Amino acid sequence: MANAISSSTQPDRNCPLCPRLVEFRAEARELHPDWFNSPVPAFGDAKARLLIVGLAPGMQGANRTGRPFTGDYAGDLLYATLLEYGFAKGVYQARPDDGLKLVDCRIGNAVHCVPPQNKPLPVEINTCRQFLIAGMAGMPNLRAIVALGRIAHDSTLKALGIRNAAAPFAHGAVHEAGRFRLYDTYHCSRYNTNTRVLTPEMFRKVFATVRADLDS
Repeated sequence: MANAISSSTQPDRNCPLCPRLVEFRAEARELHPDWFNSPVPAFGDAKARLLIVGLAPGMQGANRTGRPFTGDYAGDLLYATLLEYGFAKGVYQARPDDGLKLVDCRIGNAVHCVPPQNKPLPVEINTCRQFLIAGMAGMPNLRAIVALGRIAHDSTLKALGIRNAAAPFAHGAVHEAGRFRLYDTYHCSRYNTNTRVLTPEMFRKVFATVRADLDS
């Protein structure tokens, strides 16, 4: 695994590392003072065997609620799938106090802060990778990583010190990465599902494979 810049697994509430995201965060705090509006921490037990890596918090989702994939369409599909395959229990109600629990699963993002237009810049992805590296290093039982989309895939590869050419992104692909296995899926965004780039069946198939592999 590549060397981390910081041993912290989570940027602090007023993380200053990415000036553009700091400015965007300040604007959001002015407009919506009752929202979370801070770097969003990972959700789930660090002892889990499965880590799901997303892109970044959505403005109406995790940036508002403070829990990854909570409050937007992507979370509807993700949590329904996790419940179906035993990686979560309870009832998902799109809010952080709904009592939903993850089971042997943890969810984080390649970038912890909400970016303008949901598009982090390469420098922001690179800067935030230290927290992804530290987060993975702090998961002693980690065996499986699901990358939601190409950016999450690429950042995860860099965090693991693996060249892109050795593990090219493709929906449904499974890559051996040392003691880890990396599973690729298109991101579960509303755009991808509306355009049928990703169907719920395609998404479920990825998690069915993860479930079978972890149970074998």
